[in-house]
Amino acid sequence: MESKKPVIDSEEYYGIKILKNGTWMYNGSPITRHNLVKLFASVLKKDEAGDYWLITPYEKGRIEVEDVPFTAVELKLESSGKSQQLKFRTNLDDWVAAGRENRIRVVFDAATGEPSPYIMVRDGLEARIVRPVYYELVKIATEDEKDKGLFGVWSAGEFFGIGRAKQ
Repeated sequence: MESKKPVIDSEEYYGIKILKNGTWMYNGSPITRHNLVKLFASVLKKDEAGDYWLITPYEKGRIEVEDVPFTAVELKLESSGKSQQLKFRTNLDDWVAAGRENRIRVVFDAATGEPSPYIMVRDGLEARIVRPVYYELVKIATEDEKDKGLFGVWSAGEFFGIGRAKQ
């Protein structure tokens, strides 16, 4: 009979840090093997306190994330109007369709007014939408019918506000 190894639950920092630009680092050096980063990302979890963990059946360890773990680097637009579908490719080549489960949100810096747009990828893990992709969203944005001055985009029948017109 094979004995199962116990899970090592470590509060220690693993030496892995995800930079705001989506680069995964180990002890200060970039992890350059894309498939290795994808493997780590597949076991990445975020807890209720907002901490990030790599969790395998045998081990659990904390990692540091500067902003969010992924970036949305490409946008594909299918159809148009309220029924259009916005699909985002992450820096790890996963495709995410914006909709009820994968919401788009934009946070504006109080001091500068600069937008920081995000899309939910899975299980509380988000991707920051990179500036060129955000500008693509701005190009297709329409004014909300109910909230004049609020501009946003439609995807899968859901409206996502992405900014207000300057008064």
